[in-house]
Amino acid sequence: MRCLLVGDVVGRPGRRILSSILPKLKKEKQIDFVIVNGENAAGGFGITEETFQELIKAGADVITSGNHIWDKRDIGFFIDAEARLLRPANYPPGTPGSGSVIVEHKGLKIGVINLAGRVFLEAIDCPFRKAREIVEEIRQKTSLIFVDIHAEATSEKAAMGYYLDGLVSVVVGTHTHVPTGDERILSGGTAYQTDLGMTGPRDGILGVDKDIIIGKFLEATPRRFEIAEGAVWLCGLIVDIDEESGNALQVERIRMEWEADKLPW
Repeated sequence: MRCLLVGDVVGRPGRRILSSILPKLKKEKQIDFVIVNGENAAGGFGITEETFQELIKAGADVITSGNHIWDKRDIGFFIDAEARLLRPANYPPGTPGSGSVIVEHKGLKIGVINLAGRVFLEAIDCPFRKAREIVEEIRQKTSLIFVDIHAEATSEKAAMGYYLDGLVSVVVGTHTHVPTGDERILSGGTAYQTDLGMTGPRDGILGVDKDIIIGKFLEATPRRFEIAEGAVWLCGLIVDIDEESGNALQVERIRMEWEADKLPW
């Protein structure tokens, strides 16, 4: 099988480029399954039911998230009803939503796990112990397992990759919005990339208008963030996986860019 994992979709530009390009990309690259990180999909912070449905309509099969999952107040009203929308699994017991899912897709059972790091982020439950617990459960049903660890520190993401090497098909990092060039297959057969990057405004700072962020650093005062305009890019990773063993066979980093005057909408 061939899976596409898409880096953090930021705001309306990210949603629009995904809706415009993903159907064609899936056909051209013969993509079987799509995982999209959507925690910044609604105005750059959080996700709403409407934006979730927009990503699903665009062609995403599962939506992962991260530390911004709770930023929109209505999230609590629909996250429990949407099995394909994940929040980090290592939030404490009783937290709304789920951190993992097994999807029946094209005759295959595919497991997806969402985790949050703790270095430089909110100190929630241990992502490593939670990951091993869920992986052991899912492996009883399928060897096709994808992990999105939403984390700040590259060391924490790399540690997760090695920790789960040979137990899952893919471990990718999200959150920093900067695509890393270290995509590879680890010795145990697990595909890994430290950060997928982002999908949305290319010339902002993490998708936000650059002048706002520069002003915040210069004056150290609160600012209302606004999504950047102009050029857009889409970043992600394509992984070919052996359906029987669950081992990764090949990885291909994706970075597609459109200048402001050539946007496909």
